[in-house]
Amino acid sequence: MPPCFRSVSLVVLLLTTLIAFAAPASAQSRLDDILARGVLKVGTTGDYPPFTVRGEGGAYAGLDVDAAEGLGAALGVKVEFVPTRWADLTHDLAAGDFDIAMGGVSVTLERQKTAFFSAPYLRDGKTPIARCADKDKFPDLAAIDRPEVTVIVNPGGTNEKFDRAHLKAAHIEVSNDNLSIFDKLAKGEADLMITDATETLYQQKLHPGVLCAIHPDAPFDFSEKAYLLPRDVALKAFVDQWLHIGEATGALAALEAKWLQ
Repeated sequence: MPPCFRSVSLVVLLLTTLIAFAAPASAQSRLDDILARGVLKVGTTGDYPPFTVRGEGGAYAGLDVDAAEGLGAALGVKVEFVPTRWADLTHDLAAGDFDIAMGGVSVTLERQKTAFFSAPYLRDGKTPIARCADKDKFPDLAAIDRPEVTVIVNPGGTNEKFDRAHLKAAHIEVSNDNLSIFDKLAKGEADLMITDATETLYQQKLHPGVLCAIHPDAPFDFSEKAYLLPRDVALKAFVDQWLHIGEATGALAALEAKWLQ
């Protein structure tokens, strides 16, 4: 080999070696971790029907509980539900307590500062629910934001954030037990709750003739439900594709028909 070619070959070999040492080793994704351990850890509050409810025996049920089992099946792994609270959702995800948060999680810019969202699977928005006898009293925020009105809310989530931002005169009563809020409302311990339209329709079905959703088809704002993920591109890509397939095959529509209609 002529000297000039040998020199070029040595330079190329040297550059290739330097690049190999300089390039960072490819980090293992969370998706790889899930597949290796054979378990998908799903964080959920268990207090937000129809998306997630934890029964007295500890078992979970709901639209997103069924969805989590479907996601686990698509991955070929078991599903383990990890309890969390709304106020701790992003912190627990960042701490690695679970791989994905599911259970009626609303897409917010605040949450997206530290995490990824999957593609949205449901459109929603905040709207009131009140006793049917009082439903005509609260057509808009002006009618709600009055000193004599008590609005009940669960702490730490988008419901409380909405109330604090829009209600200045009404009394906001925070109830730590989200599952008992609608029973309190039915008993007259508060005048109304502002929550996602999907939840108002579900609670109206559970309390026929007692609680009524108020204009659920025209909520005060726009929001979407999605799944909260760590900043792992591979895992997000898989979840998004799984949702895309579920939409195309009708699997998502079947879940909505089961839990929301």
